[in-house]
Amino acid sequence: MSHGEDIAYNVVMAFLSFSLIALGVILFFLYKNKPVDEFQETIPTKLYASPYSLMDIDSATDGFNHRRLIGQGRLGTVYAAVLPSGELVAVKRIHPRIVLSNAGFGFSSMLKWLSLAHHPNIVPVLGFSEAPGERIILMEFVGMMSLDYYLHQNSDDMSLLDWHRRLRVAAGVARAVEYLHEVVAPHIVHGCIKPSNVLIDVKFCARVCDYGLSFLVPQERRGLEGYVDDEYWVERRGVSKECDVFGFGVVLLELLSGRGSENGLIVNWALPLIKEMKFGELLDPRLVIPSDMKPLVRLAKVASACVGNSRRNRPSIVQVASILNNLEMDLCF
Repeated sequence: MSHGEDIAYNVVMAFLSFSLIALGVILFFLYKNKPVDEFQETIPTKLYASPYSLMDIDSATDGFNHRRLIGQGRLGTVYAAVLPSGELVAVKRIHPRIVLSNAGFGFSSMLKWLSLAHHPNIVPVLGFSEAPGERIILMEFVGMMSLDYYLHQNSDDMSLLDWHRRLRVAAGVARAVEYLHEVVAPHIVHGCIKPSNVLIDVKFCARVCDYGLSFLVPQERRGLEGYVDDEYWVERRGVSKECDVFGFGVVLLELLSGRGSENGLIVNWALPLIKEMKFGELLDPRLVIPSDMKPLVRLAKVASACVGNSRRNRPSIVQVASILNNLEMDLCF
């Protein structure tokens, strides 16, 4: 390197060093003068479910008093509970036989992961308790009845769940499953989408619960029959996004017909009627058939695609949710 080139090199390096020092000074004063709260707000935080002692839960439920009982299912018994803070929550006490068969599983880690899910159409997980022989899940309590109740147990006043509300419920459940499948990271497979796992709040907004809990009963058939596809049983492929779509399709058939799943018989009964466009025989006879049948016909075809195809050819929940969101929007006009 010549003497002239050496001088030029030293000048460039000196200039770069001065620039870096100046930039550092500027950044120092910028962050020094920035309010601490404003800076901290730019850092995203994730709140996990809170752990509770069994003593806390026992006190909150009055010793699991039967008067606090608000529901029972294949996974456990649900109680209304009041925390020391005064907050009203729903407490799901997992059945002892399930706890014993999954004694070594990472229950707390799974619940912390599931608690990261927050969406208007799901019931959030708030906390958990883990003790010998006990696994307990705390969820938001909003005084809901299940879709199963409105469809199959509330025969007195079917106007509570008319066609417009059924379409809105369908769209809400689709959005919930889409969120679990595509937005939460890692993605969550529900594992058992059925009317009893869809709660309806006072505004008739659908709220999906018990998502991601299939790890508690990986081998159990009870409560699943009729809501999972053939691949689940025959090929032992277990739960998957495609299996969730099948279960959602069955829920759509129940919304349309008012019938129960009857361990999957509803699929064999409904598919020929949809194919032959016999909607007079398909639709719930307790409701008046609307003058505009297009939304219900569209809903029936979506249901058919969800339950009538193999996993490979089944639509994704993203495609399904897009169609149902459009149907719901059309109701507003």
